[in-house]
Amino acid sequence: MEYILDRIRENLEVLFVGFNPSVRSSEVGHHFANPSNRFWTVMYEAGFTPRKYKPEEDDAMLDLGYGFTNIAARPTRTAAEVTKEEYEEGREILRAKILRYRPKAVCFVGKGVYQIYSGRRILPWGIQADPVIPGIMEFVAPSTSGLVRMRLDEMAAIFRQLRELLDAEKAFKNQAR
Repeated sequence: MEYILDRIRENLEVLFVGFNPSVRSSEVGHHFANPSNRFWTVMYEAGFTPRKYKPEEDDAMLDLGYGFTNIAARPTRTAAEVTKEEYEEGREILRAKILRYRPKAVCFVGKGVYQIYSGRRILPWGIQADPVIPGIMEFVAPSTSGLVRMRLDEMAAIFRQLRELLDAEKAFKNQAR
């Protein structure tokens, strides 16, 4: 299986971080490409995009200020197939990416992704009070995998909290000028 490229650059508004690529993402070379994954619908429903984008448009998301990476690079059928060693290595690589690219916010798409990254076990949905990297907003959202039993509207409401935080921060900065 092919590894997929990060969609990342400096000064993103949000860097979205998944567990690892699906087999389908590996086959087509785009993030969140499994037809059962609800990521692209959630992005639209939560107000991140003006329309529902397709996985093949993940490059275009960079123009909106959104990037993509994963905590583990190897594609698998389920995240349970990723080894502890792969996650440990991925945690260090992810930390280096965040330090290098300095996004305003990092959205962990799945509590488990943030648990692996932060080493914390108990954490709420939403913004994290004590970020691993000071000065970077860390936000925990549900996994959008079709295996997750959360309703679409519940997922979108959690993701929308991040959109609203970013909009409020932008409005505050504009008002201060």
